[in-house]
Amino acid sequence: MFYVTSENILFIGSILIFCSILVSRASSRFGIPALLLFLIVGMLFGSDGLGIVFNDVNKANFIGMVALCIILFTGGMETKLSEIRPVLGPGLVLSTLGVLLTAAITGGFIFLMNGWKGVGLGLPLVSCLLLAATMSSTDSATVFAMLRGKNMRLKNNLQPMLELESGSNDPMAYIITVVLIEIATSLGGGKDLALGVSAEMVQEAGFTSIESYTNYMTVWNAIKVFLLQFIVGGAVGIGIGYATVWLLNKVQLNNTPLYAIMLLSIVFFAYSLAGMLSGNGYLAVYIAGILIGNSKFNHRKQILAFLDGLTWMMQIGMFLLLGLLVNPIQMLHTAPVAILIGVFIMLVARPAAVFGCLLPYRNISPKSKLFVSWVGLKGATPIIFATYPILSHIEGGDIIFNIVFFITLMSLVIQGGTLPLVAKWLKLNDESAVQEKEFDVDLPEEAGDLTETTLTEEMVKDMVEAGGTALKDLSLPDGVRVLMIKRDGKFIVPTGTTELQVGDHLLIISESTEDVEKTVLLA
Repeated sequence: MFYVTSENILFIGSILIFCSILVSRASSRFGIPALLLFLIVGMLFGSDGLGIVFNDVNKANFIGMVALCIILFTGGMETKLSEIRPVLGPGLVLSTLGVLLTAAITGGFIFLMNGWKGVGLGLPLVSCLLLAATMSSTDSATVFAMLRGKNMRLKNNLQPMLELESGSNDPMAYIITVVLIEIATSLGGGKDLALGVSAEMVQEAGFTSIESYTNYMTVWNAIKVFLLQFIVGGAVGIGIGYATVWLLNKVQLNNTPLYAIMLLSIVFFAYSLAGMLSGNGYLAVYIAGILIGNSKFNHRKQILAFLDGLTWMMQIGMFLLLGLLVNPIQMLHTAPVAILIGVFIMLVARPAAVFGCLLPYRNISPKSKLFVSWVGLKGATPIIFATYPILSHIEGGDIIFNIVFFITLMSLVIQGGTLPLVAKWLKLNDESAVQEKEFDVDLPEEAGDLTETTLTEEMVKDMVEAGGTALKDLSLPDGVRVLMIKRDGKFIVPTGTTELQVGDHLLIISESTEDVEKTVLLA
């Protein structure tokens, strides 16, 4: 048996990361989600595999928190406000009410299972709801990786809606989980909430008993937690976001890489500040990321490149550690129950919540709602949330963790593995929008916006009618220039006399994307 110590942690870590990267090649070849492979590598190297023992739930929880902060922030940075604005309503409804409905429906089903012979978990109602709450959200890391990594382009603004939901629903799941843990602790711990309160004081307050006072305080505390988490978390995210943009544009550093490191420190500052003010740190980080990502600031491309690499590092490390943390033999003991719950979530609870939440939005087609129902992907977030009952010594905490882990594997295999096929089956995959970049050109953001477009017969026809196909004949707005043309696999540096042809792929620079859209090239 091989124990992780300070002396060999780098050796073990390097081997694990290297193996994970090699194994991830199977992701694109066989359509297997890369994050699933990272989990499996961790399980293979764990206590029931090659013998690496890692059972520190506190460390796993902390590392998961750090990783989620970076993943959510980077996801927010890459989210375009122009894309999420049309789907803001349904996205937020799914991330709040949708999570609540999923947890309630699933929790009720788990509690009913207690009456089934040979299947029931024997958990109290609160623990059943707690188990459901940990699995009630879609995992942001998984959704971002699946939708962006597979180069999918979905119709009807589905991609921004799903990314918005997954990026903003962690706070709701976190709140429900924390509140249920508080209720379970108060029920198990007797009269902690009523400590120091006499019967006379309770009666004067209008309560008939100390128990009724305790129940009232539990509900009131739950409401306060809910409101504070959202209001404070959102406010901190907005404030930090605007302040960071100003700071990045004002502070002059000698070394460009320091800007990315400074931004990383701000991410953790936002998370911790929101937490200290009783707000939700994940929400603060995600909102800050959106605001910063949709603003102009110096050294943008270098910062994004750094964060992209760091995000992948965090995903690999987080899923590896979670794989090491689980005991596969113990997990398999819960497999029959986990399969039933997992199938129920996929086919009943998630679809019911999605269709119920999106009922007022008649512009969203039934096929789109069905696809959204299928993208209830589980990942690191549910597993991390499942460590909270263990840390709080909740009855059945180990059972909850093993079930959640098994269902996560189910979700990654079944839902994650079939996501492109389901999109194609429902005819929601916009293949025309999937276009690889022809030019590997990177310019500082201050230099302008780069746009690529391929000339169609209709575009060339419009040019002819407007005056000609030579560049000098085009009515290009001020600040818009064609930098390069790719034709038949060859690159051409254009001049004013260059004649444009059907199929030419153009690299255009402009002061803003709106200027390009006004040109005849994109008419």
